[in-house]
Amino acid sequence: MPEAVHVGSGKVREIYELDADRLLLVASDRISTFDVVLPTEIPDKGRVLTGLSGFWFARTREIVPNHLVRLRADGRSTEVSRLSMLPIECVVRGYVAGSGWKDYLATGEICGHRLPHGLRESERLPAPIFTPATKAEEGHDENIDRERAAELVGDELLAEAERVSLELYGFAAANAAERGIVIADTKFELGLDRHGLLTLGDEALTPDSSRFWPADGYEPGRGQPSFDKQYVRDYCESLGWDKAPPGPDLPTEVVDGTRARYVEAFERLTGILFDDYLADPAVVLR
Repeated sequence: MPEAVHVGSGKVREIYELDADRLLLVASDRISTFDVVLPTEIPDKGRVLTGLSGFWFARTREIVPNHLVRLRADGRSTEVSRLSMLPIECVVRGYVAGSGWKDYLATGEICGHRLPHGLRESERLPAPIFTPATKAEEGHDENIDRERAAELVGDELLAEAERVSLELYGFAAANAAERGIVIADTKFELGLDRHGLLTLGDEALTPDSSRFWPADGYEPGRGQPSFDKQYVRDYCESLGWDKAPPGPDLPTEVVDGTRARYVEAFERLTGILFDDYLADPAVVLR
């Protein structure tokens, strides 16, 4: 990539500098679980993340601007505007699941939100809630309350981030419901552009940043089958692995099953055949 300078690596993405105003994000097929990148890749995973993000970016510009400049023809690379990212994850939960379920069992609250007594695992909340988290350089992000989040970003910016996050979730959840998918929760990465305008960055509403459940199998009172990496997590848990690097290799059936879940999420949410996206990534922007 002679026109770009490599400036960083994430668990999934490689980051290149194009110029003073633009970055190139390249989504790999790496998969991580329990904060460990596994040695086995999931074919086309990066393209699913890139295509779904592009799909949502194109449809949520009226709610909040986003960093997308251009999708490249490989389906996994995006040219984006540089942002100064907020030091919090903007998480929205519509259902009680994951770490939120654990917090609720322990305290009756999630991130300072006092919730009704007697909720079951995976139950829909009375209304979606904004539950920020810290961004951990290593290990797990930590759920925090509004007071701690305000210390990190300020009251005014936090209020705007909350408003935007809840509106994005509401829009996406309604669209997904029409296609038979429950968005249980999701996280957004927000930052400020060079003019100080709050802007959506990173990825949006993908299987890596969201908990997607098939609506036809939804039943509160238990964990739900999902279109994310839960299949990989469950396999790794079954091995008795201590969740420390290096991670285990994945067998072919787990790789194939995970790829199928990612592709199905893409096709159901977008209404676009994944092969059509591979042929012309710009199809998700129309």
